[in-house]
Amino acid sequence: MAVSVKRLACHAGRRNTAWASAGDTNVPVGGALSSPRLTIEFAPPAAKFDASLLDALHGRRTRRDFTVAVLPDDVLGALLWAACGVNHPATVGRTAVSPLGLDAIDVYVALPAGVYRYRCAGHRLELHRPIDVRAAGGYRDFASTAPLDLIYVVDLARMKPVPNGQRDVLIGAAAGAIVQNVYLACAALGLATTPYGWLRQDKLADAMLLGRYERPIIAQTVAYPPAS
Repeated sequence: MAVSVKRLACHAGRRNTAWASAGDTNVPVGGALSSPRLTIEFAPPAAKFDASLLDALHGRRTRRDFTVAVLPDDVLGALLWAACGVNHPATVGRTAVSPLGLDAIDVYVALPAGVYRYRCAGHRLELHRPIDVRAAGGYRDFASTAPLDLIYVVDLARMKPVPNGQRDVLIGAAAGAIVQNVYLACAALGLATTPYGWLRQDKLADAMLLGRYERPIIAQTVAYPPAS
C-alpha cells in the first residue's frame, strides 16, 4: 500500500526529505522518481526452474560484480517466490522455514523507483515508499548501483512468544533460510548475488519509515552478472 501524505507528515521528524503530492503518486521534492507502480502483480510461479537442485547447489556462489540491467517481472517474481513465497496454499506455508510459524521476517524490495513490500500470500509487491533507499543503509558501493536490493526486516512484535534469550538465534535462522533460498534461485536463474549485514540500521529504518518494532537485519543485492 502506498504511503499517504498524511502518514508521511506524522513521521516528519524521522526524515529530511520534503514531500509533495503529484497526482495520485507521492514523490519527493527535489528528487522525484518517475511514477513508480503502486503494485506489481506476479503470475503464479513456474512449476520448476530450468536448473535442477543439484545444478543450483553447484552454481551457488557469492558475486559482487553486477550490471545495471533491470530484472523482468517474471524473473523478479520467481526470485521472490523462492525467497519466501507460499508453496503450500492450504496452510499458507512458505518456501523458507519460520521458527514456530511466526513469519516474523518481511522481505522489502528496493528498486530505483521505490521500496516495495513483498506480500507473499498474494505474490505481489506493494509500494511502501516512492524513494530510492538502496544507498541509505549500507557501506557497500554496489548496493546503490545494482538494480535490486532485498532488505529483510524483522517485526519484533511477532517474536513476543519467544523468550528474549532465544530471539536472536531464531531470527538469524529465519533470515539465513531466506538468504539461502535466494542464493539457490540466483544460481538457477543466472543471477549474481551477495548478502551484507553491515547496515546503518537506524538510517535505513528511518528512510523506509519502518514501525517501532521493525528492524532491518540483513540485505541482499541481486543483479545480472557481466557477460563472461
